[in-house]
Amino acid sequence: MPRHLILVGLPGVGKSTIGLQVAERLGARLFDIDLLLMREMGMPVAQIFGMVGEPRFREMEHKAVLAAMAAEEPAIIVPGGGWAAQPGHMHAARAQALLIYLRCPAATAAKRAEQGEARPLLAGSDPVDQMRKLLEAREPFYRLADFEVAAEQGAEQVSAEILALARRHGGW
Repeated sequence: MPRHLILVGLPGVGKSTIGLQVAERLGARLFDIDLLLMREMGMPVAQIFGMVGEPRFREMEHKAVLAAMAAEEPAIIVPGGGWAAQPGHMHAARAQALLIYLRCPAATAAKRAEQGEARPLLAGSDPVDQMRKLLEAREPFYRLADFEVAAEQGAEQVSAEILALARRHGGW
């Protein structure tokens, strides 16, 4: 039976876009954790983050990922960029999921992130510097993934690489 696929990486690397493409091609359910939390709370992630604080947000995110992994059918799970950097999350997920790190330079991720929803951990005068700091802190966790895919290439190519990994190593 196929394993869940969990996509990890910095904000702005394209996890949501890639996750949607991969889910559609595999005919799998997509659990985009940020979108699920936004629907549940009725507000954008930045507002949730500001209202409940980072520790409580990470707890909500963790519970949502656990619920997604409890799904009977294998799914594509896209947590926020900070989920993987919580101690123990990557190791615990490995038993049920193929973990894929979407690797991207900090400057590219920052530029892409600026085009989307406001990101609370990137607030400040220099988003590229903020993203570099996030990458430095989180990359050791991201590198615990089973595979890395260069995410600065086009979404179609990244999706194709993930599909190949899912078929070769995830039982899809």
